[in-house]
Amino acid sequence: MSQESSQRVAGSPGRVVMIVDEGSNPFEMGVATELFGLRRPELGVPWYDFALCAAAPAVRMHNGFFTLSRVAGLDAVDEAGTVIVPNRPDPLTAPDPAVLDAVRRAAARGARLVSFCTGAFTLAAAGVLDGRRATTHWRWAEEFTARHPKVRLEPDVLFVDDGDILTAAGSAAALDLGLHLIRRDHGADVANAVSRRLVFAAHRDGGQRQFVERPVPAVPDASLAPVLAWAQERLDRPLTVADLAARAALSPATLHRRFRAELGTTPLSWLTAERVDLARRLIERGELRMEAVARASGLGTAANLRALMRRATGLSPSAYRRRFGSAATS
Repeated sequence: MSQESSQRVAGSPGRVVMIVDEGSNPFEMGVATELFGLRRPELGVPWYDFALCAAAPAVRMHNGFFTLSRVAGLDAVDEAGTVIVPNRPDPLTAPDPAVLDAVRRAAARGARLVSFCTGAFTLAAAGVLDGRRATTHWRWAEEFTARHPKVRLEPDVLFVDDGDILTAAGSAAALDLGLHLIRRDHGADVANAVSRRLVFAAHRDGGQRQFVERPVPAVPDASLAPVLAWAQERLDRPLTVADLAARAALSPATLHRRFRAELGTTPLSWLTAERVDLARRLIERGELRMEAVARASGLGTAANLRALMRRATGLSPSAYRRRFGSAATS
């Protein structure tokens, strides 16, 4: 490595290399190219030297829609101050050993490592995330923790900055993390200018919680199904755990045990979550009055609605309405 390259790795992370692998998502590749690869002379700062690289001469991208060819080999990683590792549509598939070796070499010499979406699985497979903070897509959080228990996963956030290792959640969160990197390297004014050119918020409120789907769990014990349906039709009423137990013809203690066993939660937590979900749907459909949303969802007051919405989604009701409300509310 030349003296110039060594200084660049040790100091400025201006040389950015993204590794693409078989099945990589082209969206994240496009994000990295847009943020770090386009020339931006109007900003008046030295911009990034960006390159793509791969272990093979030709790489089929996600679902084989197209093949990427004539990119640099993995030796380009050894010249980079910032290395973006590949993600995969199936993160449980083992990454290419050559890619993992390149990531380990980059970590050993102090390069900044970045992952988008399921790319955290690549970093973990390389062994560089043990004891470190990280995030990944909410859909894969449970599987990630099971496979890599030594990693301090933060599943609710859009991205995690752990110094020389930075990880983003879903695909769009690559934009959030990319702008954060630009903010770190060049300051808020430059990052804000880039975000305006992208027509994308320089900073998004809330984390992944606002996007997490909460699937209806399977209920092997059919005795719970009727009481769940009964309660869902009466969320606007002052239901209590005692009411649920009476409807199910069970004692509150037995109901609690069955909820824990079948749904993995308590009756009160389930009831609150159902009410928050109803409130979210009402806001998404265009209801503007927070007091009306609170009453219709059984949350009582606008203050209680605000507290529980923020706890569940990371957003206030008004911020949630701006983000997810119908066109009539904008």
